[in-house]
Amino acid sequence: MRYMLLIYVNEAAMAAAPTEKTYEISAAYGAYTEALKKSGSWLAGDRLKPTQAATSVRMANGKTNVLDGPYADTKEQLAGFYMIEAEDADAAIAWAARCPAASTGTVEVRPIWEQTM
Repeated sequence: MRYMLLIYVNEAAMAAAPTEKTYEISAAYGAYTEALKKSGSWLAGDRLKPTQAATSVRMANGKTNVLDGPYADTKEQLAGFYMIEAEDADAAIAWAARCPAASTGTVEVRPIWEQTM
């Protein structure tokens, strides 16, 4: 079954992190990504640009409303994702627990609703 691991972190804290800490975090993600790939669980994944680069789109009364920035102000922002293949939810949760963001932010595990056509 496929799962999304949605990575939420505090953008302000990440931006304020010393360069050495940034390299350390980057290396941890590199090792985590390599472990996912080596296991055969990795399907896709990437970082997202900061929320200042986001655009939110809503339809209201037949009109398109376009807003610069994220939809809501929150302590943590969606910063990236992994799409993985896992035997079950417990296996996906185990991978989420190994993600570097699990120790500093939140990793949301969400099963993908498989479309049958």
